[in-house]
Amino acid sequence: MNKQEAIEKIEACKSPFTSEDDTIFNYGLDKALSIIKQLDEPEKPVVPQFVADWYEENKNDFEYNLYRLCIDFYGRKLHEDLHEWFNFDKNKPIETLILMHKFGYEVEKEKLYTARLKLISVKKYSYINREKDEKELFISDSDGLTDVYQTHFTQAELEELDVWNNPAFEIEEV
Repeated sequence: MNKQEAIEKIEACKSPFTSEDDTIFNYGLDKALSIIKQLDEPEKPVVPQFVADWYEENKNDFEYNLYRLCIDFYGRKLHEDLHEWFNFDKNKPIETLILMHKFGYEVEKEKLYTARLKLISVKKYSYINREKDEKELFISDSDGLTDVYQTHFTQAELEELDVWNNPAFEIEEV
């Protein structure tokens, strides 16, 4: 049971009547509620998408799969990004995975970027856009979000398009 569920159960126990006994009873419940509301609720860890993906694939037999993860880490058999994340002490990888299992988690939002072709002198008309339905790229004046065109890209998307480290493009985080 979490904090909110406890509050709701205690609230449901309150008496709707106004007799002296009911008032005293409700007073005691209100005191208990005020104590419960002061409790710290554990924060869900915020993790990269690849950690969330590993967890989702392995949560059903979590203890065994965490053990296998440690063995695979030691044997350098993990995907590179997971290995780097697991190897970075400040991530507290085992603690984080256990907290994910106990309390849930949130996926950190990936940074988004615009890409502008530097060769076009009029800055306004030099942004890469992609039609959302047809996935065709073109250069346009739009650097804002629209329903029809994708104008913000992840680093991985820009790398796939050979734009990320390309000196012909100016990349800006949005």
